[in-house]
Amino acid sequence: MQGCQPGATPGTIVQIERVVSGQSFEWVDSSKQPPRLERVRLIGIETPDWRQRPWGPEAKKRLEQMIGKVKGQQTVLKPVLLESDVETVDRFGRRLAYVWKDGVLLNEQLVKEGYVLVVSLTPNKKYHSRLVRAQEYARLMGKGIWNPDNPMRLTPTEFQRQNQ
Repeated sequence: MQGCQPGATPGTIVQIERVVSGQSFEWVDSSKQPPRLERVRLIGIETPDWRQRPWGPEAKKRLEQMIGKVKGQQTVLKPVLLESDVETVDRFGRRLAYVWKDGVLLNEQLVKEGYVLVVSLTPNKKYHSRLVRAQEYARLMGKGIWNPDNPMRLTPTEFQRQNQ
């Protein structure tokens, strides 16, 4: 166990196996017998649907870049620190976490760069004000999904409703 930032609650360091989307990844929990693949969902963000091009695939790619290092033709995923909030698991059985790498809150960084939207997942609101400020910055700066020349016109939920 290790702290996320000065005075923060301890977290768990995990080695990521695979990025699933811009808001989730998988890791092997070897403390369980037999070892089990676990899925983590980043708290406080919502990624564009993978069919919302280019934003869905770009969010996944950016998360891979943030947690990986390119070696030749392959991206090697690095360990990250998971920090929990009030709820630790969502209704789908995924672990809920704020994800830290090298002192950077990746949930917030994805928002700030315009790859994802902030979503309130009550009662998990530990960093909600930081996420909202990051989204306002991305919106004002026209980053990613907020780019005035190519904005994302539907939220992921609206897109999914229209494209079921």
